[in-house]
Amino acid sequence: MFPGGGKACYTAAMNLLSVSKLARQGRLGPLFADVTFGLDEGEKIALIGRNGSGKSTLLACVAGALAPDSGTVTVNKDAGVSWLPQTPEFRPDDTIRDHIFRSKSPSLAVIRDYEAACEDMAAGSAAAADRLDALTREMDERSLWDYEARVRSILTRLSLDDMDARMAALSGGMIKKVALAQALVEDTRILLLDEPTNHLDIATIAWLEGYLAETDRAVLMVTHDRYFLDAVCTSIHEIDGTTLRRYEGNFSRYLEKKAIEEEIAERTEARIESVLRTEREWLLRGPQARGTKAKARIQAIKRMTDRERREEDEGFSFSVSGRRLGGKILEADGISKTWGSGDAAKTVVSDFSWKFRKGERIGVFGDNGSGKTTLLNLLSGALEPDAGKVTRGENTVIGYYRQNPEISDSGQTPLEYIKETAEIVVQADGRELTASALLERFGIAGPTQHSPLSALSGGERKRVYLVRLLMTNPNFLVLDEPTNDFDIYTMGVLESFLSGYEGCLLVVSHDRFFMDRSVETLFVVGGDGTVEAFAGSCSDYLAWREEERAGAERSRRAESAQAARAAGSGANTAEAGSGGAPSAPARQKKRSFREEREFSEIEGEIASLEDRKKEIEALLSGGESDHVRLRSLGAEFDRVSSELETKYARWETLAELG
Repeated sequence: MFPGGGKACYTAAMNLLSVSKLARQGRLGPLFADVTFGLDEGEKIALIGRNGSGKSTLLACVAGALAPDSGTVTVNKDAGVSWLPQTPEFRPDDTIRDHIFRSKSPSLAVIRDYEAACEDMAAGSAAAADRLDALTREMDERSLWDYEARVRSILTRLSLDDMDARMAALSGGMIKKVALAQALVEDTRILLLDEPTNHLDIATIAWLEGYLAETDRAVLMVTHDRYFLDAVCTSIHEIDGTTLRRYEGNFSRYLEKKAIEEEIAERTEARIESVLRTEREWLLRGPQARGTKAKARIQAIKRMTDRERREEDEGFSFSVSGRRLGGKILEADGISKTWGSGDAAKTVVSDFSWKFRKGERIGVFGDNGSGKTTLLNLLSGALEPDAGKVTRGENTVIGYYRQNPEISDSGQTPLEYIKETAEIVVQADGRELTASALLERFGIAGPTQHSPLSALSGGERKRVYLVRLLMTNPNFLVLDEPTNDFDIYTMGVLESFLSGYEGCLLVVSHDRFFMDRSVETLFVVGGDGTVEAFAGSCSDYLAWREEERAGAERSRRAESAQAARAAGSGANTAEAGSGGAPSAPARQKKRSFREEREFSEIEGEIASLEDRKKEIEALLSGGESDHVRLRSLGAEFDRVSSELETKYARWETLAELG
């Protein structure tokens, strides 16, 4: 049976994966050593740590994509593993269908052939009929209809419509979507996911969050999306130094426990320092160390003095002195942009106007490919509009953080790269920070500052690029997906900086937590050229959009039912008034093989969803006080309600076919 249909059960869960004494060396020393943990059925574990700490390396070792220096990984023989790397590999000539269904699973192979035969039948291929009959019988014999429906649902939710498109022609974001689909549709019990939310739009991330929270598959993942970590994870594993530390609960519980640890560590350090002050005074009095007790006391003092001290986490908080903005900041007047020509032309921005005000903080929201980056390029001056104009104020200095920054591979070190821009930055409180000190605040410290940029991880290079940008002291920040490849700690730094930033901010990000904390207004890019303003946070907009969608669906269903009643009433009147036999009804399209099977199952699916909706309603009204649990239940209630609306509408459509 295809996994993912129900909530995980954690009682007497079966162990699916065991990691024992895993170790791996990095470029400057060991990344991790003696890592041991297990993954049980239904468990959802997140690996967190700073950029360069070895999260992706550890995950790749567990997946078998990278050999550890020592240690073992044991997978339950009946489990099976699906692996989503951060940068998926693919065969350029493969179609999307080829890539997704490239699996050793016999069940998935039958579904692939069945889906292809259905498409051939829809295209009018007479030769496909016999093949479809045979595959339909095989689907019956293997009980694969539920599995097939789930595969189809996943492909639909990831907007993978053109299954014949070549992988070589896809964007980086679409390639990640296809690779994610491949991992999700495989009938395995273990999911290993490296940054699964990267390159996904916010609506798709919300769906994936719900899917992983509900599936009974075990999940081990690397992600920096904090809403995602809160909603999905049952435990957090942090790479701290070279060791792995386990924290039960989601990300919010992890933060609470870390705060307690920090407080205990500070108190312990203070007690040791107090004892040492007394002992140093004793040593200064010149005691005779001939006796055994005196020698033991001196050795204890030495051990305390030589102890490994806890590294202070400064949080990388800082702010820079602001440039003054003039009366005119940035104005867009009727700008438009169209890509392509003729039948292939696509207008992504049409007649957009906006006058930016001082301190305005705007997020850009839209589906993948809708034109968010194009809008940023137009407003920043990186791209000329086809019509209209963008006028920049005399004192406006734009700092543009690009989604895929180009960092020259000239052999420079991070410190040399930063000093090309400035050697000192003045903070808001008047204190000066050197380039080296600012790099340290962003976690680029010690030998790393003097290593070639090319030797740094992707997240580290992007962090260096961000430091260089901030040292230019811009008063209008444009950030295109700054959250990609940044660890949670760096996100905290950036959010802290932006909270005190007095200039204008224009940002695209798929990280809902970051967007909710950083912006107050949204530009909603429709993909058809429209750009509309929405006053509120990203979460506010998602909730409003869901309410609008549900309302529209209710109205459509009501109109459909009213039309059906009216048609039935009209037919009865005509029959009664004719005095003879009723006229022959209009020929009605019949259900296909696939639709007949879907119709036979959909009533049961609706009943199951209605039962679950009642269960959630009871839980929500049962006095639950855990806010994280309540938020999870609320999100599930919205998903179930939405799915019910869709199922009702589909049932009506299939019923009308007869």
